[in-house]
Amino acid sequence: MAEKRICNYEAMFLLSQAQAADFTAAIAHLRQLVEKFGGTVVAMRKWDERRLAFEIKKQKRGIYILAYFSAPTEKLAEIERACNLSEGILRVLIIRADHLTLDEMKAADDAKGLEMEAKLRATQPALAAVTPVASLPEPDVDADDDI
Repeated sequence: MAEKRICNYEAMFLLSQAQAADFTAAIAHLRQLVEKFGGTVVAMRKWDERRLAFEIKKQKRGIYILAYFSAPTEKLAEIERACNLSEGILRVLIIRADHLTLDEMKAADDAKGLEMEAKLRATQPALAAVTPVASLPEPDVDADDDI
């Protein structure tokens, strides 16, 4: 029987804004998707939360989660398929992380930050709906000015 080849991967998950309401469940869902197919999550952290360039499944905002995991190479297609079928995941990008060592991946872990954000979102429901973003001042435009 052939030996299973296990590789390290870097994944960027784009979650819908609706997932922010139950952030703990969203993170657990991502871990479960990887572990269901024999993978092991090495590190996971929130990368950003921003307005999307275009609507995806009628969502205008999204949360980006960066994850590093190890998984058998033959299971990668199944992991991607499960992510694409998931209701809460808008997009996913998974690439091989040969350029990183295991220690570098572990250094990127922010489990405590994810846990704190989940608690904050649970106690302040207004944050789950809208996260304040620093806005630029509106430019002064007079109707009489020639453009």
